[in-house]
Amino acid sequence: MPRATNAPASRRRRKRVLKQAKGYWGNRSRLFRYAHEAVNHGQQYAFRDRKNKKRTWRALWIVRINAMCRAYDTTYSRFMNGLKKAGIELDRKQLSELAIHDETAFIALINKAKEAQGA
Repeated sequence: MPRATNAPASRRRRKRVLKQAKGYWGNRSRLFRYAHEAVNHGQQYAFRDRKNKKRTWRALWIVRINAMCRAYDTTYSRFMNGLKKAGIELDRKQLSELAIHDETAFIALINKAKEAQGA
C-alpha cells in the first residue's frame, strides 16, 4: 500500500497561497515558500492598517476643521468646546465636509460656538 501524503489538501493550500500572491514581484509570486511568507506579512499589514486607517482619517478631518477655524479667528479646541457647550453634536467627519463644501454653514457653526463660550 502506498503511503498517505495528504496531497490533495496540500496542493489546494499551496494553490490558494499562490493565488493570493498574484502580482507580487519575482519569486514571491511563483514559489510557495516565498509566496507564503509574503502573503502572511501582507495579511499582518492589512490587519494593522485597518485600525490605522481610522486614526489617519480622523487626523485629516481635524486638520481640515482647524484650518477653517483659524481662518475665522479661533482654534480647533475652542471651536469644539464651543460646539459642546452649545449642544451641537456633529462628528468630525461631517464638520470637515461642511468646512470644504458649505462654508457659510461652517461659519454659522463657528459663530454659535463663539456665542456659547461667551467670547
